[in-house]
Amino acid sequence: MNRLVTAGRALRSAAAHEVPEALREVLCAHYAAETAELWLADYGAAVLLPVSPTPHGVAPEPVPVRAGALGRAYGAQEPQVERLDGGRVCAHLPVTVRGDRLGVLSVTLPAEAAGPDRICELAELARLLGHELLVAERDTDRYLQARRTDRLTLAAEMQWQLLPARSCARDAYALGAQLEPAYAIHGDNFDWSASADHLMVYVTNGMGEGIEASLLTGLGINALRNARRAGIPIADQAALADQAIHAHYRGEAHLSVLLVDIELSTGRMQVVDAGSPRMLLLRDRVLTAVDLEAQLPLGMFEETDYVAQEFVLEPGDRLLFVSDGVHAVPGPGGEIYGERALARAVNSAALLPAAEVPAAVLRELSGHRGRPEPDDDALVVCLDWFGKPPRPRPAPPDQQRHDADEE
Repeated sequence: MNRLVTAGRALRSAAAHEVPEALREVLCAHYAAETAELWLADYGAAVLLPVSPTPHGVAPEPVPVRAGALGRAYGAQEPQVERLDGGRVCAHLPVTVRGDRLGVLSVTLPAEAAGPDRICELAELARLLGHELLVAERDTDRYLQARRTDRLTLAAEMQWQLLPARSCARDAYALGAQLEPAYAIHGDNFDWSASADHLMVYVTNGMGEGIEASLLTGLGINALRNARRAGIPIADQAALADQAIHAHYRGEAHLSVLLVDIELSTGRMQVVDAGSPRMLLLRDRVLTAVDLEAQLPLGMFEETDYVAQEFVLEPGDRLLFVSDGVHAVPGPGGEIYGERALARAVNSAALLPAAEVPAAVLRELSGHRGRPEPDDDALVVCLDWFGKPPRPRPAPPDQQRHDADEE
């Protein structure tokens, strides 16, 4: 515990751009570590990239997220211990914050200093590191730059700054999302926000290309957030965002959005379908398209009223939200991807956690498309619903008195 306290203080007191170095000093001084390397997942969720160069100034090569012990730590979200020569081991520890998978911390140390208790302690250090990285990102570009295998277009830079985490998890649910092309997205977007009682999810299918698409989506997302933070129901959120977009574009541009509000205690879900994103439900291994009442995209007319439909989720349900860059993609021969092919992709990813499902579906889509880069934005959001666990019942008065007597 004293080591953890020391490490926490070192992380908090370090300059924003020197957080990994501060942790490395603690690991070497108090954990007998020889080396420590922070790896971050890139924007495409395809590779893990090193944040710091080696002592010789040459950065290690990127590692695919599905390769080796490093990739297993990232995918399984569990520490992986790799045996090295000379009686040493390398512990690969997930760096994750509330379900958001940032990357992996790799620590090389003597085998005798890597017992189960020590690995658990190092895993806790990796979690502390994750929290400090999110705070440090406000004051430095170092970690955002480290996540890039290529330069982002300006439109993509604007879109990624709008996005929440790529995944998150609580007792009642788990969420994951991914966008393609990650380094050149235009207008597709996702957003979510959770409170003690509700989870709200928004899936946006942007209109247009480049900067114009990003500006339109930015206006729509911020209008929805403004309404949401005022405590307004989702149907009225859609109406206010509709007014904001129409006031600026006068009907010349519109935004397709799917808005979802889930009551965490019951699984009751309210949905507003204002455009082209699709919602699919995987229940008891059967994938079905949820029948939604199609309403006008935001911004088409000056004043549009929106109505929310109600559904009820059951524990074990999986929801998929996809943009038209997924379900309407043609193959080399012109055949549309469609719901049948999408169902195969979803079923093949049935055992994966929500955080990994979007990337798996997009890999299948890439195979259908016949080329790696899409012509249009492609967005997949996965929501696994576990249901809110029941509160434990208080012990009977006699049992409470008995427990008090024993204490």
